[in-house]
Amino acid sequence: MENQGNETVIGGKSYTAVAINCAAKAGEWIKSKLGSVNQYDTKYSMNDLVTEFDKGSERMIRNLIATHFPDHDFLGEEGVEPGPEASLKAIRELADSEYLWIVDPIDGTTNYIHGFPFYSVSIALAHRGQVIVGVVYDPSRDELFVAERGKGAYVHGRKMQVSAESALSNSLIATGYPVDPHHALPANMKEIQALAPKVRNLRNLGSAALQLAYVAAGRLSGYWEHNLSAWDLAAGSLLIEEAGGRITDLSGQPYHLAVRDICASNKSIHEELVGELLLAGGTSRDELEELMIQQLSEGELDTDNPEASAVRANSPRWEVRIQSERDPIVEETKKYRTLAREVDNRYDKHIDEQPE
Repeated sequence: MENQGNETVIGGKSYTAVAINCAAKAGEWIKSKLGSVNQYDTKYSMNDLVTEFDKGSERMIRNLIATHFPDHDFLGEEGVEPGPEASLKAIRELADSEYLWIVDPIDGTTNYIHGFPFYSVSIALAHRGQVIVGVVYDPSRDELFVAERGKGAYVHGRKMQVSAESALSNSLIATGYPVDPHHALPANMKEIQALAPKVRNLRNLGSAALQLAYVAAGRLSGYWEHNLSAWDLAAGSLLIEEAGGRITDLSGQPYHLAVRDICASNKSIHEELVGELLLAGGTSRDELEELMIQQLSEGELDTDNPEASAVRANSPRWEVRIQSERDPIVEETKKYRTLAREVDNRYDKHIDEQPE
């Protein structure tokens, strides 16, 4: 019987405690096997690898969860056929689950095989499609990232907060190379080429869950990647949200469990980062402007600072620049500000007004 007023406890057993226990035990086990991978198989492509330890870790986690919550559904990477279609089918079939555990037993298998110490165990619990618990464990550094919806995100027992960078130019951004070499990888290469001159530096560390955790912890300002699955993202998405960041798809639409192409950030640089990615993908400036207006009307843009959003939309390549009062961009900014106020009145959303 669920305890009154606490959605993360059932029958005296904390969902979060179970997730932490599973992640810690699986993490300790896979760390003990590091360097002993003698054989591995390919799945969707030559870059999509699986070992006996991925499968063993998933079995361990599944069995531990079933001991505490036998009626809960379970979605693990190694229990799904390879490929994006199978991944989407699996999450859609379980989308209406009352409680769904979403697990990546080793996120960063390629790193693990090569002994590169950047891999993790990712465990999330979704309640009717909304992630309510997220745990990412890094066995190499014994770092445990934990979030509960509405209760914040923590590492080493300390509350996490996203970074304070307000522009791409002073931001450290991460990405990941997709396993699809025909479409997603070429798109990613274009994005890297476009973003590299715009940011302080780029990183690709090889574990989506850990890179999301690093955004939540303020170690990265932002991160984007193509062709990921729910088990890569679910836990990290809650870490981001609870640490004050933002996670969307690559067009800026809200994240949900079926999203595969994501952009996560400290929130302050989000529109600028999404805009650069869209431009790199071939979106025209007019299309970008229309998309921004649409998202503003739907409440998806940073309505706390509509002027900053408008300046980014109108400045070349979304660079944030100091404009003179005679600059026509300022006039366009005022139009967006007026639009923001109209939207505010229509949807009764508060927008902080600043003097002209």
